[in-house]
Amino acid sequence: MTKRILSGMRPTGKLHVGHLLGALENWKKFEGPDSYFMIADWHALTTEYASGMSFKDTVLEIMMDYLAAGLDPNKCTIFLQSLVPEHTELTLILSMITPLSWLERNPTYKDQIKEQPDKDLHTYGFLGYPVLQAADILLYQAEAVPVGEDQLPHLELTREIARRFNHLYKPVFTEPEAILTQTPKVPGLDGRKMSKSYGNAIYLSDSPEIVDKKVMQMVTDPARKRREDKGHPEVCPVYYFHTVVNRENADIVAKECRNAERGCVECKREMLKHLAEFIKPIYERRKQLESQRERVREILIEGSKRAHVIAQKTFETAKDAVGIGI
Repeated sequence: MTKRILSGMRPTGKLHVGHLLGALENWKKFEGPDSYFMIADWHALTTEYASGMSFKDTVLEIMMDYLAAGLDPNKCTIFLQSLVPEHTELTLILSMITPLSWLERNPTYKDQIKEQPDKDLHTYGFLGYPVLQAADILLYQAEAVPVGEDQLPHLELTREIARRFNHLYKPVFTEPEAILTQTPKVPGLDGRKMSKSYGNAIYLSDSPEIVDKKVMQMVTDPARKRREDKGHPEVCPVYYFHTVVNRENADIVAKECRNAERGCVECKREMLKHLAEFIKPIYERRKQLESQRERVREILIEGSKRAHVIAQKTFETAKDAVGIGI
């Protein structure tokens, strides 16, 4: 039996290959009438409230990336968080019953504050974002959420909030289970995790010429200074991509690298050929969608209307259980 699932991303910029390999490829495995994929614009505001970013623009960019990567709005529901008002309304109710200590123990709260010292994240909204996240999941009675191992504490907090609500009032919310997925740490051009904030990403919207230029600039094994030096493919970002887009030849690539039988430029060019083939259909679909922005917007609105039907039903049940209204 297929379980109802929910997942989403924040519209803080165009999506890159790291998002494709780490999330979108997994999402496509779960496509079905009970799968909900969200563009989480309220969540974007928790860290980018002072950035001056226009989320109306970035939302469409993310939607084009979703569609170009292969999500089918005829098979699943793709929606915009802020177009479903019950997300904020349920967040308010859940915030009333969520102990402050639960939020303060969130393992990523202090980590993210340290990692982003240029932003003032000492806000009510940032501390309380797990409550908004819980509302996102519980509104759709999601039975399972695809997550990486590092996200398990977040999902457990959602389960705790659901249990507390169900105990205080009456059973309303389904406690979601985790679907553990492989979320690889995709390396960027400089060897660090691929991230738009590092400026080291290959975007799904990058042209073949830009991808070519970026790949040829990628760092390789730092210990390999000359062609005759033996390499260590396990630390080389270029080799990582061989294991993804050139899997059948990856062992040969590794052997030749370790024995200094191939140079880094040669290795990049072979990887680039396979990477270009892998992302070419995505790039071409996205180019086509860029000329159909109004249609993309309509698809997102249609999906949000479908999501709203489900969310509204759940919220009314929760509101009735609390005894709010007349």
